[in-house]
Amino acid sequence: MRLVPFITAILVTVGLYLLVFERDALMAFAKAETAATAQAGSSGAASAASETQSAPSAVRVVALRSQASEIDSAVVLRGQTRAVRQVEVRAETVSTVISEPKRKGAFVNAGDLLCELDPGTRSASLAEARARKAQAESSMPEAEARLNEAKARLEEARINYNAAQKLAETGYASETRRVSTEAAVRSAEAGIKAAEAGLETSRASIEAATAAVAAAQREIDRLTIKAPFEGLLESDTAEFGSLMQPGTLCATIIQLDPIKVVGFVPETEVNRVQVGALAGAQLVTGLQVQGRVTFLSRSADPTTRTFEVEITVDNPELRIRDGQTATIAISSDGAKAHLLPQSALTLNNDGRLGVRTVGPDNIVAFIPVSLVRDTPDGIWVTGLPETADVIVVGQDYVVEGVSVLPSWREASQ
Repeated sequence: MRLVPFITAILVTVGLYLLVFERDALMAFAKAETAATAQAGSSGAASAASETQSAPSAVRVVALRSQASEIDSAVVLRGQTRAVRQVEVRAETVSTVISEPKRKGAFVNAGDLLCELDPGTRSASLAEARARKAQAESSMPEAEARLNEAKARLEEARINYNAAQKLAETGYASETRRVSTEAAVRSAEAGIKAAEAGLETSRASIEAATAAVAAAQREIDRLTIKAPFEGLLESDTAEFGSLMQPGTLCATIIQLDPIKVVGFVPETEVNRVQVGALAGAQLVTGLQVQGRVTFLSRSADPTTRTFEVEITVDNPELRIRDGQTATIAISSDGAKAHLLPQSALTLNNDGRLGVRTVGPDNIVAFIPVSLVRDTPDGIWVTGLPETADVIVVGQDYVVEGVSVLPSWREASQ
């Protein structure tokens, strides 16, 4: 006989007996167990509620007690260096180059010879013009003498006419004589006009000859092309034997001392920049230079709405080159600002940039700020009171009006 069915039958029999004959005792036992379980559960809930009430409700954050400092609120721009002068020296006449070329990079002083051209027959033309001038000048005394002679004849003719008229009035001279002397006066007056015209012709000849001499001399002067100022050659001068036409390039000269650093100021910052203000610039090479603002445009760029600003910087050793990128800082009026970690900045529900601070009773407040300068040590901002408890850790997990439990951090940490 199998053992498992026998044991099952016994258990079923016992269960039926308890359910039928001992039902009241079984129900009383079940109610007692339920009450004990409920009592245990209620005591556990009360204990949990007590623990919840006793636990702190404030959010833990890390705050920095910041003190405002006076800073120079510089206007920071991006720009580039630019030569103070750059000129393309070109020929003004037709001829061939007879001088050896200077190579680019060479330093030249003002007045140094860059290109010398073949004079050709220009010297002969100058000599001819001078000879014509001398000839015109030699005719001047003769013309003046003719004028003086004509004036003397006129004076004599007037005297004879007056005498003949008086004699004719008294009957001692004929009317014919009076008429002849009057004709002599008119002839003398015509001679003066002719002499004056000759004198003016001589003067005009002298002036024309003088202009011809000046033109011939100017043409000879154009044969020597000189440096208009001291600087560096950015290109080789014209090669020996090259044919130069009016407008042909002889050389390009660039002046780098002093040098300009050019940037563009946004229209929101233009009122903070003044001509004569101290400015500094840091090149991409790491070189730092100082100068002053020498120009601020009065007209904005139509595309970018920015204003051009120029800073003049001394460059005696020519370490600064034309076209280098630079970061420009132009000094402006000082302001009180706080140095904070960049991570302390956050946005409120309206999208405004600011910081969250610990206010009275450890209640969070949001204060909008304005950026002044970005440095490797942090950011300088304005808009905070003289002393502010700024939340630097956990500010993104709290909102305005929430109670916090701050831990303090030193400004140097």
